[in-house]
Amino acid sequence: MSLSRFRYIVIEGPIGAGKTSLAQRLAERLEGETLLERPELNPFLPKFYQEPDRYALQNQLFFLFQRIQQLRELKQLDLFGHITVADFLLDKDPLFARLTLSADELHLYQQIYDTLKPQAPRPDLVVYLQAQPETLIQRVKKRGRDYERQMAEDYLAALGDSYSRFFYHYVEAPVLIVNSEHLNFVDRDRDLELLLERISNMRGGREFFNVGE
Repeated sequence: MSLSRFRYIVIEGPIGAGKTSLAQRLAERLEGETLLERPELNPFLPKFYQEPDRYALQNQLFFLFQRIQQLRELKQLDLFGHITVADFLLDKDPLFARLTLSADELHLYQQIYDTLKPQAPRPDLVVYLQAQPETLIQRVKKRGRDYERQMAEDYLAALGDSYSRFFYHYVEAPVLIVNSEHLNFVDRDRDLELLLERISNMRGGREFFNVGE
């Protein structure tokens, strides 16, 4: 199984899809490094879930600047010397902005995003994790983060739909679309090995991985 052509892999998906867990497992399995979001460092995130209209812009910009700083550091590394697995794709950052910001705030955000985006490196592969809204809701509740208890279920459903539409049009990097409904990459090694085999056999720019019950 050869994954040498994939030095920078991004795991993406809506909240609750399991992207951070998979990124960590994949990096461990491939003896690579992780590049992970740090939501606990965002002081506006708990406030956003309590008062979304008031704190949406601050929350969005904090995450944007945090992601850009992490990607700047990544560009300074030798990407050909080791594998890096990230749990975020900068290109999808505007998804949240369009769902949460007013028209004026979105215009300001878009100007800042367009200025900063060229600094982001292009992934060799994006693994997009899909799941039904009901599954996402169950997973979010199970992990029990205090600030996520304020999250509305219709927000998660709208977010999942936005991800689907985004990746339907995304062509900046090869994408493996994974139906994660019946996969458990944390507790079942076999599931992880099946995913690695599927990645190794990728030949096109957009492929699918689906496992039944």
